[in-house]
Amino acid sequence: MKLTKNLSREEFTCKCGCGFDTADYALVTALQDLRDHFERPVEISSGCRCTAHNASVGGSKGSQHMKAKASDIKVRGVPPHIVYDYLDHTYAGKYGVILHQTFVHFDVRDVEWREKKIDL
Repeated sequence: MKLTKNLSREEFTCKCGCGFDTADYALVTALQDLRDHFERPVEISSGCRCTAHNASVGGSKGSQHMKAKASDIKVRGVPPHIVYDYLDHTYAGKYGVILHQTFVHFDVRDVEWREKKIDL
């Protein structure tokens, strides 16, 4: 089922096969805005996670993925640090953005959180 013109519910589904596929409206809207800005597909490598799957991948006990408020993403053809910089600037003062070597974690938590897991 389409959530926006470019994002579908299936892209957010927990990878364990349990069927958890909820997606927070603010997250979906922000990811569509990201796609529109770069005019390139947003690839979601990890969206929703049930408790069991979150534990199996080493996610934190309070992971935003378990609340359907987070996605680990790549924008096709755009380096992760550029995606991080865009999200950091666009959502200054709110949400969570974490830069990893090959992807960006983005979530719509109620408070700002920034982190860089790699040295640039």
